[in-house]
Amino acid sequence: MLIAGTVIADADTVIPNGAVVTADDRIVAVGDAETLRETHPEHERREFDLVAPGLVGGHVHSVQSLGRGIADDDALLEWLFEAVLPMEAAMDARAMRAAAELGYLECLESGTTTVVDHLSVNHAAEAFEAAIGMGIRGRLGKVLMDTDSPDGLQEPTEVGLEESERLIERYHGAANGRVRYAITPRFAVTCTEACLRGCRELANRHEGVTIHTHASENCDEIATVEERTGERNIEWLAEVGIVGPDVTLAHCVHTNDREREVLAETDTVVTHCPSSNMKLASGIAPIQDYLDRGITVALGNDGPPCNNTLDPFTEMRQASLLGKVDALDPTRLPAPVVLRMATEHGARAAGFERIGALREGYRADVIGLTTDRTRATPLHDPISHLVYAAHGDDVIFTMVDGKVRYADGELVDGDAAAIRERATREAARVAEAAGVETSLE
Repeated sequence: MLIAGTVIADADTVIPNGAVVTADDRIVAVGDAETLRETHPEHERREFDLVAPGLVGGHVHSVQSLGRGIADDDALLEWLFEAVLPMEAAMDARAMRAAAELGYLECLESGTTTVVDHLSVNHAAEAFEAAIGMGIRGRLGKVLMDTDSPDGLQEPTEVGLEESERLIERYHGAANGRVRYAITPRFAVTCTEACLRGCRELANRHEGVTIHTHASENCDEIATVEERTGERNIEWLAEVGIVGPDVTLAHCVHTNDREREVLAETDTVVTHCPSSNMKLASGIAPIQDYLDRGITVALGNDGPPCNNTLDPFTEMRQASLLGKVDALDPTRLPAPVVLRMATEHGARAAGFERIGALREGYRADVIGLTTDRTRATPLHDPISHLVYAAHGDDVIFTMVDGKVRYADGELVDGDAAAIRERATREAARVAEAAGVETSLE
């Protein structure tokens, strides 16, 4: 396929009147559209106002999609333990599949082609099957919780680790490598030392398997970990092996200088979730300082109950504006830096090679956007537009691994309306089972 338009090849490169040529699952050429039309006359042609790399959700909770709006305006630990986790505990396999499909649908509709997805303790296989069926690229993992957790979610340490290993053997590298595994302890508050050390041992036994968890999101969380271990959160995670180039830590809002040194020295990836951190009043993560230290920082939406959207363009805008106001410096986190966080840094968080940019030999993860919007007029700078003005509903074309998954407002291989209807029914059923009040019937 030859995909033409103003091509944003990466955070530094814009090609006016450009094109991207794909064959099978790869990009085979990027450059001037007229030249590529002459050299590749056999390819099907599509034209869009803007053509960009697929965006990466560096930390999402697809299976929390059924809880969108259930616990607005609550503090983190109350939000988590009184609403979100009870709903997770009440979800059966049918609900889990519906939730994952809804989350992945929203991602594909809004230009996210790759997710780093923090699932739940139970029925994780349903999300893997949903990712395979819907065609999204993903790094997924069953959640581990072996202490201080609600009924229905806490499980013995070895049970969680053994099930994780079975899921690794079944799904890591599935769908021609499009789906990979991340070992996923929820966070240090609900995981014993044995669990965390077991996660590291398990990752070491399986090539290409990574670790994905939360860290230092909230002051109460940090105080709990320090009371239990005598160490601050990042230092504790380092002691038990949950740092390193194969580890992605979501949030990292509250860290001291020594913890930041640990993150930099170990080449650990951080995922910034600005909308979630603002909505839960968790604080402002020191993103510019992380970047200055050479720490890779990706962007994530977190979950629909604490955002309430999986729109990646929202996170780019919020990340930049929050960084500026935090420093009282309008030069902080400029648009190209934030776009790189949402693409190439996201690729690192997800542990996939050759995604996050439109380059020859890269995976064919491509999105097309319309600028037929008043807020896109005039359009002086395409990268500025992506970060500060674009919305997920500007995306009208999403290709993952060379296959068109969303085009012209329609899910190509599925029924979007049916997915939404099914998710609404399951959300009502699960909320009732969990004792969470909603307006759904």
